[in-house]
Amino acid sequence: MEINKKQAGTLAVTEGELAQINSFAKSELTADEVYAFAVKLCDNEIDRDGERFTRETLEQLAEMFVGKSGLFDHDWSALGQTARIYRTELVEGEDLTAAGDRYCYVKAYAYMLRTEKNAELIAEIEGGIKKEVSVGCSVRRSVCSICGEDIASCGHVKGETYDGKLCYAELTGALDAYEWSFVAVPAQRGAGVMKRCTQEDGGTLRALVKRRGSRAQARELEGLEKLAALGRQYLGELRAEVTRLLLTAEEKLPGQTAERIANQLGEEELRALKQLYTDKNAEMLGIAAQFGTAKKDARETDESDFRV
Repeated sequence: MEINKKQAGTLAVTEGELAQINSFAKSELTADEVYAFAVKLCDNEIDRDGERFTRETLEQLAEMFVGKSGLFDHDWSALGQTARIYRTELVEGEDLTAAGDRYCYVKAYAYMLRTEKNAELIAEIEGGIKKEVSVGCSVRRSVCSICGEDIASCGHVKGETYDGKLCYAELTGALDAYEWSFVAVPAQRGAGVMKRCTQEDGGTLRALVKRRGSRAQARELEGLEKLAALGRQYLGELRAEVTRLLLTAEEKLPGQTAERIANQLGEEELRALKQLYTDKNAEMLGIAAQFGTAKKDARETDESDFRV
């Protein structure tokens, strides 16, 4: 069974990435000669065709897509070869799919040459014009979610509901991965070019503002960073004070344990603990002072009695 599933950000070409890219190149390429980007190929969500890959099938496809070419509109012509996948991984998300299992997808890393021919395509990828992609692959079975039989012969219709349960086809048993293509409308809604900051940016907000933000945004970020630094300083001093109060009140408490307790608490909890142990220590010191005064008075009374 042949399947076309339509579902590509820029990556910094590190030495490790370049080594993997060069495993597919006949001559040694340099980082300046290649353009690398990440592609979300396919996932396990129910798509526009009423079909979904199982997690196991995605794991199989992830391995099969390494080395496969990127085309346009599934046109199997050598003239359309533009990029190649040099590594893949299966990424698991936090959300659940409509089928009720944990969402996951195949993330691929592709490269193309920085040539005059590819300059326009690279610009279109960077500008978000060329974004959606689709995969061409084959699977062993297309299983009905209602009865577990082959969807082509069981009589159930994809997209229909039976006793409150949606009918869709599960694509199982990956046989081969042919290619992946840039398309206009992908069957899988989430498939496409993935955006990220480059490794040089470090993925930080500061780097992003520096690279793309305005002067006003840069000044605003600078102000926020100063406030954050003051907040960290205040929190550090509050933790140190709580640690000191804990050790004063609890003589047998190890110093490292007191520090760990303080370091695990937030600002509101620290303020509450500080007030509690400030009061407790004040009470303890007050009782000690009263005892001292009482002993002194008793001693003076005794001495006066002897003098009498």
